[in-house]
Amino acid sequence: QAYLNYKNVAALTLLAGKRGWDITKTLGDVKIWTHEEGDVLSFKVEMQVKVPSHVAFSLLSDFRLRQRWDRHYLACEVLQDVSEREKIYHVISGPTAGRQPKDFVILVSQREPCQPQMPYTVAVRSVAHRAMPPCPEYSRSEILCAGFQIHSTSSSSCTVCYFNQVTSGVMPYLTANLTGSSKSIEDTALDCIKFLE
Repeated sequence: QAYLNYKNVAALTLLAGKRGWDITKTLGDVKIWTHEEGDVLSFKVEMQVKVPSHVAFSLLSDFRLRQRWDRHYLACEVLQDVSEREKIYHVISGPTAGRQPKDFVILVSQREPCQPQMPYTVAVRSVAHRAMPPCPEYSRSEILCAGFQIHSTSSSSCTVCYFNQVTSGVMPYLTANLTGSSKSIEDTALDCIKFLE
């Protein structure tokens, strides 16, 4: 379990540190970047937020609050308190394009910075949990690597970066968002900023 927690945080740190991110959109306080590698597409949403970094970290670490700003989250419950810094959640998200609703079982690992210049980290990955096996009501989906890095820019502001790495199966939906036929990612980012402030 300790190895899985470490791997969760390490994977997000590695994703954030990759070179070759391409900026695809800029909208006021929101920038959207993409990174392609083989059949894996990653995206980064960068948000400028007028709250201290520790406040943003506290609010973004609790995934039960995510329904208040992310319309894709229909329900979220804690399955297990693994430790003070790790929780396992069951998330239900709404159907897209007439398909059945999706569900996820995710491990969320939160880390405060070891040094002042380092970011706060909230790392997310899918896990299996015996209390929540797949059921016919939902299409069980997988998150390879996702999460937030929160960088302090002043005593009252921060930069929140949201990362998500997806496989080819999710690409058509994501590409539609990034090319402008849907404003879902932008709208969610703006709702996130509004919630944090």
